[in-house]
Order: sequence, then C-alpha cells, then structure tokens
Amino acid sequence: MVPYKHEALTDFSKEENKKAFQEALKKVEAELGKKYDLIIGGEHISTNEKITSINPGKKDQVIGVVSKANKELAEKAMQTALETFESWRKWPARLRADILFRAAAIVRRRKHEFSAWLVYEAGKPWAEADGDVAEAIDFMEYYGRQMLRIDKGVECLAEEGEHNEMYYKPMGVGVVIPPWNFPLAIMCGMTVSAVVTGNTVLLKPASNTPVIAAKFMEVLEEAGLPAGVVNFIPGSGSEVGDYLVDHPKTRFVSFTGSRDVGTRIYERAAKVQDGQVWLKRVVAEMGGKDTIVVDKDADLELAAESIVYAAFGYAGQKCSACSRAVIHEDVYDEVLKRSAEIAEGLTVGDPKDGNYMGPVIDKAAFDKISSYIDIAKQEGKIVFGGEVDESKGFYIQPTIVADLSPEARLMKEEIFGPVVAFCKVKDFDEALEVANNTDYALTGSVITKNREHIARAHRDFHVGNLYINRGCTGSVVGYQPFGGFKMSGTDAKAGGPAYLQNFLEAKTYTERL
Repeated sequence: MVPYKHEALTDFSKEENKKAFQEALKKVEAELGKKYDLIIGGEHISTNEKITSINPGKKDQVIGVVSKANKELAEKAMQTALETFESWRKWPARLRADILFRAAAIVRRRKHEFSAWLVYEAGKPWAEADGDVAEAIDFMEYYGRQMLRIDKGVECLAEEGEHNEMYYKPMGVGVVIPPWNFPLAIMCGMTVSAVVTGNTVLLKPASNTPVIAAKFMEVLEEAGLPAGVVNFIPGSGSEVGDYLVDHPKTRFVSFTGSRDVGTRIYERAAKVQDGQVWLKRVVAEMGGKDTIVVDKDADLELAAESIVYAAFGYAGQKCSACSRAVIHEDVYDEVLKRSAEIAEGLTVGDPKDGNYMGPVIDKAAFDKISSYIDIAKQEGKIVFGGEVDESKGFYIQPTIVADLSPEARLMKEEIFGPVVAFCKVKDFDEALEVANNTDYALTGSVITKNREHIARAHRDFHVGNLYINRGCTGSVVGYQPFGGFKMSGTDAKAGGPAYLQNFLEAKTYTERL
C-alpha cells in the first residue's frame, strides 16, 4: 500500500481553478430543488413528510426536498442493517477498504462539484468548501489504510506449546448522527469508519444539510458498497434519533453536534433496554470554547492573524473556532487594534461570489448569535462588527468584543458564530487559568517565543488539540487526530490511528498445540 499524503487544497488564485469552480457552481445550481428518497437496503422510499433544505445565504432558494423517516421506517432500516451485518462482517478487510479507496477516487474526480453543493446548502465559502471535501477524501484514504493495519492483528506472548493471538471483530449496527457544519467531511468520516470495520450503519444526517448526505450515498453505491450496509434515514432527532439510540439492537452511537444533544444521547444509551445483551458504546464530539493565548513576547502580527482567521473562518461555525483571545496586558491593546484592522478586510456576503465569510446556518443560529451580541454590549465593548442582517440570508458581521471579565458569559458559553471575546491578563499563570476555566477542552493555541511557557502549556493547557504559534483550527486527518476532553466529548481522536477501534471488539484466541 502506497503511503498517503493528505489531499491538496485548491489554489483559487489561479484563474483556471476559479473558472473550474464557477462551472461547478453553475452545474449544481441547475440541479437544485430535486427530490431525494430514503434508502433502506438499496430500496428508494419516498414519504409524504419531507425536509426542505434551503440555502442559508439566499433563503428563497430550495436546495432539495428530502423524504423524512418515521419510527416504522427506522425499524425497517434496523432490521435490514441487522440482516446485512451477517454477510458484511465476513467480507475481508481488504475488500472493504477497497470500496473506501474507490469512493475517495470518485469524490476526488468530482471535487469542485461536491464543494459547490457545500457552498449552496451549508453556506461555505469556496476555500472552506474545498477543505471540507479534501478532508472527506482524507478520511476515506486514511481509514482504509488503518483497517489494513488493524487487520494484521496484535502479536501476543505465548508459552512453549501454545499459540496466542488477538484480533478485532466488528460490533454490529451503529447509528451515525453527523453535524451540519462539516456535512461532507465529518458525515463521511463517521460513516466510513463504521463501515470499513465491518459494521452496518443507520445514517441520520443533519436536517440542515441532508442533500449533501444524499449525494454521498450515490458515491457509496457507485463505489460498490452492498445494499443495506449504509441505510439513509433522515428524520427528526426526537422521533427517529431517540428511537434508534434507545433500540436494544443498536450496538454503538457515533455522534457529533451540540453538548445538549450529546449528553442526552449519552444518558439514553447508558440505559439497558429489554432484550439488550451489551453495553452500547457512544462516540461523541460535542463542541468547544476554544482559546488563543497571546504571551507578552509573542509575534503580534502572527497573533492577530491567528485570532481573526480561527475566529471567523466559516463564520465561526467550527467546534475548534477561536472563541476567546486571552492576551497579556503588555500587548493587549496592540493585538486588539491589529485584529480589528484585519477583520475590516474580510468580505461578508453570498459565498457563491467568493466572499471570505458567508451566512450562519439558519434562523435559530442567527437568533442565538444575535442574542450574544446583545449580551456583549452589556458585558464588554464591541470594537468591530456587531451588525446583523437576515433580509436575504442569515448574515452576521465578524464581531470582536473587548475588555471582558474571565467570568463573562461570552467567555464561558459556546456561541458557535463569528464572535470572539478578548480578555486581558497580567501574566502567563493567569492566562492558563482563564484558558482552562470552561466546561470544554477541545482546541487551544499559545502564541509565544518563551520555551518555558511552551513547556507549561504542553503540560497544563487542558485541551485535546494544542497548537503553538498557529491558529486553533485546521486539524488534518492523520496529522492532528481530533477530539477533546471534558464536555467536548469522548476524545475519540477522529483521523487518528486509534479511532477505528471505537467500532471494533478485541478477541483473543489461544490454542494448545
């Protein structure tokens, strides 16, 4: 197997790449408004109840109309997945991995097309959409290779006259509940990790971005995945989601999303139902309140750039986004001023037109973020941004809020939008104390030239992904395995060498010779 280097990002400064992307946008625009069925065991099922997906940047534009599952169809999907598991689990790992490699090749050939779907349905700017698709390709290539490694088993010690081995076996039927903010990459990674390990999947995509998931189902079918291995069942969390999380035949739940939903899933999955003969496994990634710490001897231009781009990339709608800048008092004013200057150069508008920042995902997100901007006016001082506009789409200007107390709501609560809170500290001790004072522990950065402070952050900055002298977003599959502590989730480390073991059971075999 050839070693794999992560998928290259597209250079949109090249005119040929711009033109190719614009052509993809036109192609996808011509396909908007179509209907998409549920897929259970390869059967396409249309239902009366639908999910209508809209463009968050252009509210009157329908992306697609997707059939909605109910409990009866969820049960049908469960029975199909249980039946399919009995054959799929026996497939050699090599053949399962080959399907991932083939799917990766298909997406790679259609990269701009998938990016265009992300622009329309998720409101992603060009570069963010391109990175999302590249990450999906990376997940398929990486997890395929990891499965081939795991399939070799684990060497065990043995007494003379005895043979011992340990190997991994698939678990059963998993419920996959992905988020809307990386609707191709994370949805793909969560799905194919469960599939390549020999499990079958009930895929309940995010209701804001079901069309992208439907397009990915087309890829899996083209790649040769047998019917029934992945069953596509969009539906409401309170009806279909709860039903499947509670189901006695569910073996594991893989979830990425909000803390409230994640903790609710964790609690429900812990209850042993009548007829259940295992403890369900839950893999949960639930968000963050991520901090960039700027030390007094930092490169201040690097600090300002790191804060702005990590805070406002994809309108701050990343669980890794910089939500707090904790800055030494000696350099606070300079970093704040320079951050506002950089933010002023960001364009906000329809992502189709190449703007740096597009809309937030929907009305609920718009209202929530707007309410935090109102809170910001009471807790601190808005030095840049703060304007909101939902006349055509859900647009919020990048917003910088200064002079906040470490105990302010803006410093403690996940906003999940383009709002970054600035807080002044007297020394590095206080900076680490503030950085660690939330319920979350996902990503963080330290901008400093002080090697002692770097060593202390390495030990005492309590996050799952720590970065030094760079922003706190942009983990790459295989390079920075991703996942956090505390209320950020189960630290499963997606895109890492141990991730697939979340969906496998270890079995030892001993034979007296």
